[in-house]
Amino acid sequence: IQMTERAYDIFKNLPILETGRLRLRKLSMRDAADVFDYASVPEVAEHVTWEYHRNISDSMHYLRFITQQYQDGIPSPWGIIHKELGKLIGTIGYHVWSLPNGFGEVGYALSKDFWNKGYTTEAFEEVIKFGFERLKLNRVEATCKLANTASEKVMLKCGLSYEGILRKRLFAKSEYHDLKLYSLLRNEWEQNQLKKIK
Repeated sequence: IQMTERAYDIFKNLPILETGRLRLRKLSMRDAADVFDYASVPEVAEHVTWEYHRNISDSMHYLRFITQQYQDGIPSPWGIIHKELGKLIGTIGYHVWSLPNGFGEVGYALSKDFWNKGYTTEAFEEVIKFGFERLKLNRVEATCKLANTASEKVMLKCGLSYEGILRKRLFAKSEYHDLKLYSLLRNEWEQNQLKKIK
């Protein structure tokens, strides 16, 4: 049990992660305006489980929920900060984590203004690294709706392999959705890292 308690402390104190263009850090109530900025765009919410934010109080409610999750040590996302602009442009993180089975599932959302510029891939690669190095995972997985080809491209770029379709796996927005499942194993990731060094 102690091992589990220590492990969940990681989610209470999510460390800051840095990439070339991005800083990943815990969300706070001060992020409400930036969250509303992207979460109020219907296209951003099209493929995720949540409805687009109608007003700033929706964003504040979301942030209250996430900050409570941090306090409880429940797997929760990082805010994606664009270093140059000093602006929060999305979220990414482990929303499922199984310590006994050594796997975690990553989810992400990004402001439409920053689509197709490699930001999600950049953040996801860092989150994968964190999963294998800090969370000691053996497997990282991610899913997307069948129509979400942009998300699928990110998974492929990050080295994940397509496993199949999880039929009617997700109930969101009053209906069941099929999901494509992608995964990356620790030994595959390690081999990819070695190739990059060479």
